[in-house]
Amino acid sequence: MSQLRRFVVLVIGFSVLSSAAPFIRGTDDKPQNAAVKPNQRKDKGAVQRHEAFVERAKKGDVDVLFLGDSITQGWEGAGKEVWSKEFGQLKPANFGIGGDRTEHVLWRITEGKELEGIHPKAIVLMIGTNNMGSNSAEQIAEGVTAIIKELNHRLPHTKVLLLGIFPRSPKATDTFRAKIKDCNERIAKLDEGKLVRYLDIGGKFLESDGSLSKNIMPDYLHLSQKGYQIWADAIKEDLGKLLK
Repeated sequence: MSQLRRFVVLVIGFSVLSSAAPFIRGTDDKPQNAAVKPNQRKDKGAVQRHEAFVERAKKGDVDVLFLGDSITQGWEGAGKEVWSKEFGQLKPANFGIGGDRTEHVLWRITEGKELEGIHPKAIVLMIGTNNMGSNSAEQIAEGVTAIIKELNHRLPHTKVLLLGIFPRSPKATDTFRAKIKDCNERIAKLDEGKLVRYLDIGGKFLESDGSLSKNIMPDYLHLSQKGYQIWADAIKEDLGKLLK
């Protein structure tokens, strides 16, 4: 090959690689994680509960804040009697909204201003199950991490009892079980021994073979009154330590 021809080949090759370079670099880029981007819900039920939380916060006087999705909201339903008996004397507030994902909770505590006016001694956080169908375990963990960082930033003296995502689906071999386990192993690392305490109580809801009973979770996701009693009993000691 002549020097001139070799030069032309090199120039053409360089041009092709240069034009392809952005796509090559882009192959390693991660897609944007929706679980960490604050997202405001517009459906009527969620809006009404959010607005009620903002008004509740303005009144202050909250020592224990429960933050999460429908499983947390359920303290007002199947868990109502247990809530009154176990937490009523602790000046609690329930900021759970059915259907919420990590990104919705992020919006509520940032742009939504749900925390303005309250300085709880402890927050009980359990969120992420509604992200299971649309996000990877890594993405969900990143969403939970973003919430923890915001809570620590906005309430620097408040301690957080971070709960592992509860088990769901009837059988131990169901797909979501492995994903929940993966996610929980990731968020467990957020426990730094000071402001954040991680606690996985999921095993307390399960039968010896790893299955879920309808007596505990009638739809294999939401808790019965018995399930809420298990929840209360499982966190009582750790919550008490955080409140001291």
